[in-house]
Amino acid sequence: MTKNLKKVAVFTGTRAEYGLLFWLLKDIQNDPELQLQLLVSGMHLSPEFGETYQQIERDGFSIDEKIEILLSSDSAVGTAKSMGLGVLGFADALSRLQPDVLVILGDRFEALAAAQTAMIMRIPILHLHGGEITEGAYDDAIRHAITKLSYLHGTSTEEYRQRVIQLGEAPERVKNVGAIGLDHLKRASFMDTQELSDSLGFSLDKPYFLVTYHPVTLGEEAPETSFQALLDALDAFPEHQVILTYPNADDGGRRIIPMLEEYARQNPQRVFAIPSLGQVRYLSAVKYAAAVIGNSSSGIIEVPAFDVPTVDIGARQKGRLAAKSVLHCEPDQASICDAIQQAVARTYKQNGEVIENPYGQGDTSGQVIEMIKSLQFERSKAFYDLSFDNV
Repeated sequence: MTKNLKKVAVFTGTRAEYGLLFWLLKDIQNDPELQLQLLVSGMHLSPEFGETYQQIERDGFSIDEKIEILLSSDSAVGTAKSMGLGVLGFADALSRLQPDVLVILGDRFEALAAAQTAMIMRIPILHLHGGEITEGAYDDAIRHAITKLSYLHGTSTEEYRQRVIQLGEAPERVKNVGAIGLDHLKRASFMDTQELSDSLGFSLDKPYFLVTYHPVTLGEEAPETSFQALLDALDAFPEHQVILTYPNADDGGRRIIPMLEEYARQNPQRVFAIPSLGQVRYLSAVKYAAAVIGNSSSGIIEVPAFDVPTVDIGARQKGRLAAKSVLHCEPDQASICDAIQQAVARTYKQNGEVIENPYGQGDTSGQVIEMIKSLQFERSKAFYDLSFDNV
């Protein structure tokens, strides 16, 4: 092996962020100047959430380290303990791998455990999707914490770039690269509806909704109450089928899963529930959906690029930039029904109007590769102060 290869470790802890990172992983893997090191943890290793590490391997990637951290718990205490296990596991893994840089996307608690470990071990972090706001989840604080632990930053919009700089990061180390998940639009091959039906073993012979709901980890939005309101709202649209994907491993997520499974059991011809679709099936399902419903970041960032409406429920994504096709609503049945009706009728859209997605053009991976190759790590990182002359 060439001695001058730059070792690039990439962390993934959930199906969602792995899907966003897919093309970057392929590009690192295929670059003769780089050596990919893949750290897999969190939900990927849990049978409860579909053991999605198997999909990573089917996609042609070798997993260098599997770090078990998830406790079978549904509480804040369990999450905190899982983070502690993560620090222990990541310390051993990163000590073995000795990467030149660690790539982390987003704002999950698993990612924070990896980031704080790398920072202590003097491993530079390249953080993607910093500077964003999601007021309804503790992910918001985690995202900003990872920003301060990181050395390089690839943001999804110019507004978010400015916010990262506001947090004290030097402008020359912060680049607006767009949302990396949009690379799929230019590079992926999608299934048609028949292929998707065959893959799922569920006939999609009517218009359908794609639904993903995660617990709101800040505020007063009780997951069972809000999710039941969503299910009741879906009942008001019996002419539409429903694909339900499982929630993330956040506080309260496990309380939603039995409700989801029971709803599918009671409506076997209309509702299909699955722990994880995988990225190609998920985006194929998005492409042909009548609407994407729930509170996932994907509904804000990727879905508008398909010219598909999003019904964004409650406070989880509050504060994030959104296209006109994203319809925000309260987490109660009446509000959700009204938003779904607007989505189906597309009343948010004027005749011939092109909906602009603020998150880029699907050319992010190459920009991130260039950031990695040009990295000149200095162990000390000065705080960048904005001018206060006009304050």
